[in-house]
Amino acid sequence: LSILEHSHYPLQHILGDNRLNQSNVSFLETMFDFISVSKDMGHLCLNGANLEEMSLEQSAEVAKFDFSLTFVYNPLLVNERLSCRFVCSSDLFEDSTISKIAQRFQYILEQLFQTQSSNIPVMNVSSSINKVSLILPEDAHEMKLVVFHRLKNIVNEAPASLAQDRRHFNERIHFTPHISQVPICNMPFLYRLQSHHTLSIQHLCDALQLIVTKHESLRTSLIFHTENNRLMQKIIDFNRNHNTLFTFIESTYTTHEQLNHIIYDERHNSQFFNLTQGSVFRCHLVYYKQISSDNVLSDKDLIIFNFHHALFDFTSMKVFLHDLNQAYTAGQLLYDDNTSLRYLDYAVIEQQMAMTGASMFWLDALHDCKLDQPLSLPFDRYRLANEHRTCYATSISFDFGQDLSHDFLIHASSNNISLEYLTFAIYFIFLFKLTNGQTDLCLAMNISNNRYKDELKSIIGLFENVIPLRCQLDSHWCFHQLLEHVQEITANSMKYSYFPLQRILDQHPHILKYAFLDTSLEFISFINNNVNNATMIGDSQLVPAFFSFNINEDEIQSVSDFSLSLYHDLNMNQVSCIINASLDLFNRETVEKMSQRFHSILNQLFLSVDDQIERSIYELSLTLSNE
Repeated sequence: LSILEHSHYPLQHILGDNRLNQSNVSFLETMFDFISVSKDMGHLCLNGANLEEMSLEQSAEVAKFDFSLTFVYNPLLVNERLSCRFVCSSDLFEDSTISKIAQRFQYILEQLFQTQSSNIPVMNVSSSINKVSLILPEDAHEMKLVVFHRLKNIVNEAPASLAQDRRHFNERIHFTPHISQVPICNMPFLYRLQSHHTLSIQHLCDALQLIVTKHESLRTSLIFHTENNRLMQKIIDFNRNHNTLFTFIESTYTTHEQLNHIIYDERHNSQFFNLTQGSVFRCHLVYYKQISSDNVLSDKDLIIFNFHHALFDFTSMKVFLHDLNQAYTAGQLLYDDNTSLRYLDYAVIEQQMAMTGASMFWLDALHDCKLDQPLSLPFDRYRLANEHRTCYATSISFDFGQDLSHDFLIHASSNNISLEYLTFAIYFIFLFKLTNGQTDLCLAMNISNNRYKDELKSIIGLFENVIPLRCQLDSHWCFHQLLEHVQEITANSMKYSYFPLQRILDQHPHILKYAFLDTSLEFISFINNNVNNATMIGDSQLVPAFFSFNINEDEIQSVSDFSLSLYHDLNMNQVSCIINASLDLFNRETVEKMSQRFHSILNQLFLSVDDQIERSIYELSLTLSNE
């Protein structure tokens, strides 16, 4: 209203007062107008002849502005008293784009003013305008329309998947070959037989050959082509030179130290695989004292299945073990080689998918977010702009303990809240306190199983993604208010977790370094029990083998500067935590102190005699009892 009071002031004077001229003022390219039609304008009578107004809606309009919206209020009409139209420059907009903009504008109006009987969610007018969504219902469910299927035009070669591209990009950035930095991509899985069970080695070899034949990911090469700057994957076929497409080796152990050395080598030896040749899977049989003379494995022997992470993720192991049992028992795997979906097909279709809804969500979620601003953690030193990251990190792990785990899990179940959301909320409190009150926190969330369609659940391959998780908190919130907010942002982010990280980053081309990727979190639920996690191979039972052996806690590799991983053992119903921190930036003593402070936050929230959980989060303290 205050602007309209001075509407008589000419535009030329406004521009002149601000030393502007009409040719370079951008706001003049966007126009809004509201027209009220007078009741006496509908009819005209001249000397007894009645003239009626004709609509000009179908006539071509001249776009005086790049983008204009006009509301027309006509009291003479019954059902369409209020209407609006967009007129936009064809120099800048396609007709389809304007049509989509109009649909989104109509959807906003429906959210604000639609009745409760509508299927469209109605906004509370007192709510934040951030709750209004531009994402149309059909865009929000766009993934339901995607069907992954066998591509007849793709024989054995295709571009790498977006997950593979991201891993390759990370390795090129974070690891420097000339200083002997090699990323460790080994994924060993250790198994032994139940007591008194045996396994035929020949049948095992035959079964593995059937699996590698069916799951072509296990014989796929990845090669980066410098001429077009593209990572390509290619299925390696059986031929005279490749009568077997996986490595099968045998060795023996006598002492526990010898076995530890073998296991350590399987975890860390990067020479075991050759991506360019498609050598990405190996089976290592480790016999106790001597190699079996009767071609049979016993319960004192060990089987190590090892995979390269570029073609395999943790969920793939479930598919692998299922098919191993079928191949060993029946001597065959039933599938149609002409119609079965391959990882190769997934990689191609994934890059062709329409992701309009996801694209709009991430643009909105990260609006005004300082993605290049690192969190103000208590670093011991800083990395110079031209200094290369070593990727060496120190690792601190601790269990919650029986009492804390019990109260932690009870709180989640009694409040009907996911354990994942609960841990994320605590981590945001920890970072809020650790950064001395930073309230706009954005970090990287690892999605370790990104199989968002049912047809992808039977494929072996790499289905991972990293997405930003942004929490804009209020320091006066109590824990439950923060928890409710974290539940909402995490659920919304997970809904669009199929949107590749590369495309999220491409939406912000002005950012030179995406600092939010330096801080990450992960929540993993797992079954760590030999009975429940046993796998039948024929008549024998294969169970995970667990060995305790010393690993230098400063030998691990991490692409994050600071990461928190929480693990929930579903069988023991226990929670544990691992904090990894870059040795480029932190001393181990600092990380140990930070882990103690995190544990202190947990105790204040769930074990304190005072009702700390009802207090505002800024009242929680990082000060330890001995300080």
